[in-house]
Amino acid sequence: MTESTIYRDPDPSLVTWSHVTYALHAVGLALGAFGAASVVGSFLFGWPSIIAVILNYVKRGEAQGTWLESHFTWQIRTFWFAMLWACTIFIAGLPLTLILVGFAIWGVGLFLLGIWAIYRITRGWVALRDHHAIAA
Repeated sequence: MTESTIYRDPDPSLVTWSHVTYALHAVGLALGAFGAASVVGSFLFGWPSIIAVILNYVKRGEAQGTWLESHFTWQIRTFWFAMLWACTIFIAGLPLTLILVGFAIWGVGLFLLGIWAIYRITRGWVALRDHHAIAA
């Protein structure tokens, strides 16, 4: 979606839904950052983010043609790309655990992935607050 794209105005309740889903993703990230789980583990497998991504799929059709459509796509892609990269990091590090390097790959990889997820949710939520579409 480009800056010159003309959108119809979204239903105000849909804007609220978008804030709720960003908040749920943020809670998932915070639970990992301040709890016993990892940021990525909590984001991908914690109930707040799972509920958020389900809500994104349920409400995405209502957002079609509005600037909110990009936010639903942004959140869904953030979740699934995080899942893809987490699996890739796990698979890449698994054979290297025999020589202990795999544990470092997991630690560094998941840390960087957590930073990326925090960035994506923060950037999207700021754009939502400012009523801007976000390039998915």
